[in-house]
Amino acid sequence: MKVEALIFNAIGVFCLVMAAVYGIWSREPIGTTALVLSGGLTFLVGGFFWFVSRRIDARPEDRKDADIADGAGELGFFSPGSYWPFGIALSAGLMGLALAFFYTWLILLAGAAILITVGGLLFEYYVGQNAQG
Repeated sequence: MKVEALIFNAIGVFCLVMAAVYGIWSREPIGTTALVLSGGLTFLVGGFFWFVSRRIDARPEDRKDADIADGAGELGFFSPGSYWPFGIALSAGLMGLALAFFYTWLILLAGAAILITVGGLLFEYYVGQNAQG
């Protein structure tokens, strides 16, 4: 996590330096504000990674003496045949469309669709034919 923290914090420093240069050079407030906010957001992610890296053991990516084989093994469980991510993408697209035109009825419909599809993905292996037990 230390590598990721370093990358995000370096991008944050770059954004803030460029915000200063851009603000002085162009005197345009919108682009300067966007660069400052981008720097702040990258510092937020970099700070989170730095905070987490202090509380977990060093991963192979963080050690200079690590071999490639040290990172081998299981990384997690990923469902091989789930259709729920497709449903989440459709629901998120519908929400984007609803927010773009600000249709209240469509925002409510898309919100319900997002909740249903996220719940379906979350509980996929706890109910139905895939239930463990």
